[in-house]
Amino acid sequence: MLDLFSHILHLDFTWLFAEYGTTIYTVLFLVIFIETGLVAMPYLPGDSLLFTAGLFARSGHLNLSYLLILLFIAAVLGDNCNYWIGRKLGLKICTLRFNGKNLVKKEHLHKTHVFFKNHGTKAIIMARFVPIVRTFSPFAAGIAEMDYRRFFSFDILGGLLWVGSLTIAGYLLGEIDIIRNHVDLVCLTIIFVSVLPIFVSYWKGKNKNPKNA
Repeated sequence: MLDLFSHILHLDFTWLFAEYGTTIYTVLFLVIFIETGLVAMPYLPGDSLLFTAGLFARSGHLNLSYLLILLFIAAVLGDNCNYWIGRKLGLKICTLRFNGKNLVKKEHLHKTHVFFKNHGTKAIIMARFVPIVRTFSPFAAGIAEMDYRRFFSFDILGGLLWVGSLTIAGYLLGEIDIIRNHVDLVCLTIIFVSVLPIFVSYWKGKNKNPKNA
């Protein structure tokens, strides 16, 4: 299992194809579900994984339609699972410890709180594109007992935009040699753009603090 996650983190699709064949659809489904559905697993490379999957769909290794449908379902199911975990068990989970450390890091919840405060309800959609915040957003919405129908409607839209835009971007750009040959750099760029809203929010909050004036 650790070997599998190591190859996933490195986006080693060649190894995944060799080991799992067409079962790779199930692996991708589980990765997206776990990243969005388990608050203790925020470090999986969701953005990069979607983009890279799109690249391999362009090369004919994967079916784009299957990817879009399966990964959208995984993203929505994951968020909804996380929402209800937060709503039913949120405060209890926040106190759990593993190897002497909090299972849920308080700074991650704080970042998510700041993100919601700065962007309001639309944060449900925007959070899809921000690593770590993406995992904690539905959990925080559940703890806050956000109206479920409102959460669900925004979550579906966010899931469509997130899975659709990144997977299709990878598919469309997959025929460009410089992108196909430098997937690692492209993924790093995606990660940088994804976390940019956190730094912008932090910078704005810091400048509003009168102590820093």
